[in-house]
Amino acid sequence: MTLAWLDHPSFALHETGAGHPERPGRHDATAQALAEAPFADRVTRYDAPKATREQLERVHDPRYVEHIHVGAPRSGLVQLDADTVMGPHSLDAALHAAGAVVKAVDLVLSAEVSSAFCNVRPPGHHAERTRAMGFCLFANVAVGAAHALEAHGLARVAIIDFDVHHGNGTQDAFEGDERVLFCSSFQHPFYPFSGGDTPPGQIRNVPLPAGTSGAAYRAAVESAWREPLDAFRPELVMFSAGFDGHAEDTIASFALVEDDFAWVTRMVKEVADAHCDGRIVSALEGGYALEALGRSVVAHVGSLIA
Repeated sequence: MTLAWLDHPSFALHETGAGHPERPGRHDATAQALAEAPFADRVTRYDAPKATREQLERVHDPRYVEHIHVGAPRSGLVQLDADTVMGPHSLDAALHAAGAVVKAVDLVLSAEVSSAFCNVRPPGHHAERTRAMGFCLFANVAVGAAHALEAHGLARVAIIDFDVHHGNGTQDAFEGDERVLFCSSFQHPFYPFSGGDTPPGQIRNVPLPAGTSGAAYRAAVESAWREPLDAFRPELVMFSAGFDGHAEDTIASFALVEDDFAWVTRMVKEVADAHCDGRIVSALEGGYALEALGRSVVAHVGSLIA
């Protein structure tokens, strides 16, 4: 069975301004890397639809969703916070980014494909119920997980976030919801300066110091995630796949390489194979060193297909 690649032209049109790390070249780098990957003949490309208001409002306050719609500029750039920018095409891209994950959930749960990768921007895991932050407008993976729970009636969804920054938006969406097991690994202390303490319930945060490399990362993640994931018995597994922990990425200070991203993908895939017939939906989060990003996405997606 093939893997679905969800994409849309709007992702390359979302402008953030000169010098901003979350730039259109990220999409070009990942799209080219996927198109040239050795497994390209096993990937089926789908256009991402727009998320609906109903789908967004399962995660975000309706007033926030309206604020983003009304605030979208027709020209120029609008600064939502110190890091988060909207241009004329940003709303369209953000709607398609969240919609990509919703569509991917539908494809995987209908068994049309076994797994899916959403090559989206803007990223999503920092967007909270009522605010944009950290380059993110809508919480893409959280919107997809809520769709799986509400529209498909699933009882257990696991979300694995290996971006170098804590997935505060995803935690904000599901903290206290026993239907979701959220596992996040990240540099700490570091932006967004959350996640250092794991709350009770279905949250498994793994804060790690600057300089963390493969061996230490793998040991910490295996110890913190594997047993809870098996005990949870997910019906669907979702990745917030951030590659900004790569040693070549200067936005943070981890020292991971492609093999480490492939390893965490395989480890989680073993859980998905054991409990939910390998049903996995992954969506791009961070990663700002373009060559390393392309290689890392290929390592991650190749491990999903293997």
